[in-house]
Amino acid sequence: MQEKNFGELGSQFQQTLIKSIIEDTKYGEQILEVLDSKYFDNITFKYIIQNVKELFITYNSRVPDYETVRQKIIESSLANPNTSKIHIDTLDAIENLENPVHTPSFVKDTALNFCKQQSLKRTLKEVDKLIHGGDFQAYDKIEEMIAEALQVGISDDVVVDILDNISEALENDMRTPIPTGITGLDNLLDGGLSHGELGMVLAPTGTGKTTILTKFANTAANQGYNVIQFFFEDSNAQIQRKHFTVWSGVEAKHQSEQKEFVQGKIEAATSRKGFGSLKLVRLPNGTSTTGDIKRIIRKITAQSPKPVDLVLIDYIDCLTSDKSINGEEWKGEGAIVRSIESMCHEMNIGVWTAAQGNRQSSTVDVPGVDHFGGSIKKAQSSHIILSISRSNEQKENKTANVTLVKSRIGQDGITFNDCKFDNAMMDIVLEEQMTMLGFEQNKVQRTQQRAANLYKQSQGIKQ
Repeated sequence: MQEKNFGELGSQFQQTLIKSIIEDTKYGEQILEVLDSKYFDNITFKYIIQNVKELFITYNSRVPDYETVRQKIIESSLANPNTSKIHIDTLDAIENLENPVHTPSFVKDTALNFCKQQSLKRTLKEVDKLIHGGDFQAYDKIEEMIAEALQVGISDDVVVDILDNISEALENDMRTPIPTGITGLDNLLDGGLSHGELGMVLAPTGTGKTTILTKFANTAANQGYNVIQFFFEDSNAQIQRKHFTVWSGVEAKHQSEQKEFVQGKIEAATSRKGFGSLKLVRLPNGTSTTGDIKRIIRKITAQSPKPVDLVLIDYIDCLTSDKSINGEEWKGEGAIVRSIESMCHEMNIGVWTAAQGNRQSSTVDVPGVDHFGGSIKKAQSSHIILSISRSNEQKENKTANVTLVKSRIGQDGITFNDCKFDNAMMDIVLEEQMTMLGFEQNKVQRTQQRAANLYKQSQGIKQ
């Protein structure tokens, strides 16, 4: 069966298209990336577009003007001046075309849609081969191929002049922060984590990653935001009970004893005007991908009158890469974080996640970026990195050291030493802060004072 082309729409449609490409340079840049000369049915039209595309590539994606195209045609047809004249006359007719049958907007939209369809058609043929090849692991690759095909021909105005949209750039509400509910942290983050930003919590096992992420989720929902909390290791009931603790003030292990009271508090919190939404999603550990998370976000968004604002992923080490990294696990970890960061921008959502600390992270007072388990690349794409450390004594006293290790928003290197961190009651209070340097100096002073006290005791000297 013969493939369709622009010939079915007539000669003037093709002339108007060529005219639009040359005269509307932004549109020309957009369609020339995907336009093929074979889509035209006239030999001269094909030849003109071939020369336009060659010039476009030669001059770094700049659409040539009529005179440049004329010179190119003349130089390319020196051996056959009669053919050159036909092409030049056709180009002149296109430049002088007035009152075309089709409006330029119709021609541009129709042509671009046709090119996008052809690109998608080629991709679907490749997808069909993968499906019939029986590769059960190819689903994510297929989704990625189709997503890329759907992006073909979409304008990406990535170049912005420094003087463009000055007023918009100076708007006070450039960021749209979502509060964490922890005052000291929100102050440092200028209100919280914003749409399009990725926040990372670094902590060793059993320190409180799930507690703090659940606190963030609960606060956002209470303030009217739409929230999805993904988790891999806890049960649905365990995460639900953490939220119930925030609303009721009753510790999870005692909620069954006070069932009616807790239910009343839950209903009061979630039915009041201004409450957003909070969805819990438990995924398989070690086999789930960023693609799985994106699909679920899209599905929930389609079922809701409002888009998703905040996503919590507890935690990122439980995800596997969408792409094969040939067994190099650390490269895969970097790819996962980059895909999550890309998702923040693509879907205009804020994402808080957590990462497991390495062995050394459990022995230091302030874990830093060098204490990430696995690849250091986990730290590179994050807008915010928050670390938590707790000694056995601090766990007993329900306290912790919480440090803002990295912040693209404002000041970082700030530590909250021995702050309140009650896992059971979901109560985190960050008040007295100091710099990381001040914390280290304070630690040295405490060590020296402890040594002095021990010496006095050994010598029988009264304190």
